[in-house]
Amino acid sequence: MNISHSLATGSPAPRDNSPQFDVSAIRSQFPILERRIHGYPLAYLDNAATSQKPGAVIDAIQRFYLQHNANVHRGVYQLSEEATRDYEASRDKVRQFINARERAEIIFVRGTTEAINLVAHSFAKPLLSPGDEILISTLEHHSNIVPWQIICQQTGARLRVIPISDAGEIDAAAFDALLSPTCRLLSLTHVSNTLGTINPIQQMIRQAHQHGIPVLIDGAQAVPHLKVDVQALDADFYAFSGHKVYGPTGIGVLYGKRERLETMQPYQGGGDMISEVTFEHTKYNELPYRFEAGTPNIAGAIGLGCALDYIQAIGLAQIVHHEQALLAYATRALSTIEGLRLIGTASDKAGILSFVMDAAHAHDISTVLDQAGVAIRAGHHCTMPLMARLGVAATARASLALYNNRADIDALVAGLHEVKRMFK
Repeated sequence: MNISHSLATGSPAPRDNSPQFDVSAIRSQFPILERRIHGYPLAYLDNAATSQKPGAVIDAIQRFYLQHNANVHRGVYQLSEEATRDYEASRDKVRQFINARERAEIIFVRGTTEAINLVAHSFAKPLLSPGDEILISTLEHHSNIVPWQIICQQTGARLRVIPISDAGEIDAAAFDALLSPTCRLLSLTHVSNTLGTINPIQQMIRQAHQHGIPVLIDGAQAVPHLKVDVQALDADFYAFSGHKVYGPTGIGVLYGKRERLETMQPYQGGGDMISEVTFEHTKYNELPYRFEAGTPNIAGAIGLGCALDYIQAIGLAQIVHHEQALLAYATRALSTIEGLRLIGTASDKAGILSFVMDAAHAHDISTVLDQAGVAIRAGHHCTMPLMARLGVAATARASLALYNNRADIDALVAGLHEVKRMFK
């Protein structure tokens, strides 16, 4: 598994507190990491579900409510103008962070799930007829399965699935064969939330476009851990959630190429998505506002902008290096535990380790670890079809973030040895 250069060469991984990346200083900026759980320091390893928030993000949200709280786009008084300024500044930060061409291509939504549903209903559904196909992969989260099933039921289209290898990698030959003349959309995860597999999406987007097939990428697990450039990828749509990238819950982003968004009817109707309304006719607002009906999550958008500032101040390249080195360390450590089997061994992975143990069910593993202050996820991770493909009912999953360190991994390993002791 080519997880990192240090693992591939056998050389020692960088220490946690290298001059380039001071994880101790970073940890001090996340107030929740000061907590003790059942008397133990918190080792938070459920970052694929949601990440913790730095004090700067918490302060930005509080500052909005304390000093600037007003509705956006509608008031001609100072508070409203300040709220609008900060809300739209966050849109500009998102545009810059993922390198979109223009701010009109950035739509604020509740999260990746809403973004996918928006594309399903406003873009895909009008294009589909009986016999058409939507293409996804076996790796997908339920949020990138169920909306397409609903749309297929409503239109008579058919859902096709790209198979994967036992290692959790896309079957390239099968993918190529599934790019048929009846395929109308490819919707694909960038990084698997269950296995950590990083899909070769740039190549897959290129292949799809050669067949005239537009592409939506679920980037919920990618944006916190990889450099994402939507122009370089040439994705038609790209979605991610704020709460997985050190921002607040209830806010996310749909990026769409202007030429795609301009063909789409609004997903929801209401205030602010209109420019003129009579009882006979409604004229919709310009991009991106036609897709942002009602009062938005203003504080959430501001918090998301602050979170992206935080990441950029540290440096995404440094974050990637730290997480990959920690993934290599954790992979080696878990591999020494007898009776533990890693699930998902792709050659290109982000910081996710799914595993099963002979000694105990995943839920029992998580319960025992919690008593030692270690927080992991256990279950099907909203990927039940993937679990069926892999032949497991559930896995335990440890997922990394920029504030995790070797002590977190050591606590995980010690807890797993306790699981073995208890269930032998």
